Amino acid sequence: MSTPQIVLASTSPFRRELLARLGLPFEIANPEVDETPLAGETPEATALRLSEAKARAVAKKFPDALIIGSDQVACLDGRVFGKPGTHEKAVLQLRTMRGRSVNFFTGLCLLNAKTGTARVRGVPTMVTFRHLDDDEIDNYLRKEEPYNCAGSAKSEGLGIAVIAKMEGEDPNALVGLPLIALCDLFREEEVSVI
Repeated sequence: MSTPQIVLASTSPFRRELLARLGLPFEIANPEVDETPLAGETPEATALRLSEAKARAVAKKFPDALIIGSDQVACLDGRVFGKPGTHEKAVLQLRTMRGRSVNFFTGLCLLNAKTGTARVRGVPTMVTFRHLDDDEIDNYLRKEEPYNCAGSAKSEGLGIAVIAKMEGEDPNALVGLPLIALCDLFREEEVSVI
């Protein structure tokens, strides 16, 4: 049986790099989804909903494909930390999170566009941040510019220096694409990775 077309519903270079590790051919598509949380929605529910919404957003262009959607939300004391977008917002995020443990919840969806079946998983990662002073935060942000990353820290780059500890089932989840869960979802769709 041939492998179906695989599409990553993300323009993130980090997700692209992670998916490439599996050695399967795939295409990239921009999902163009509003990532605003819904009123009263938990961070976990937001990540799961958006991962599926991203996959479904590109399904019209790829009606026979397996489409991968992923989204990540950082949460501390019930407060959601999304992509900061600016240096000033990133400073505020890291000041709030320094010395604290933050839950990064990554939603993953593998959508079979042909059948409409969406297989959705959530993968939590608890990240404890170092207690950095204001100059260290500013220096990190100016060097890394992680303004498009939930929680303002790229663990795959210099952001590893702002992190004291990570606890989770898949280190790839923090980067944005939980490969262990994705391999499970591929197996459920009878796609062989190895």
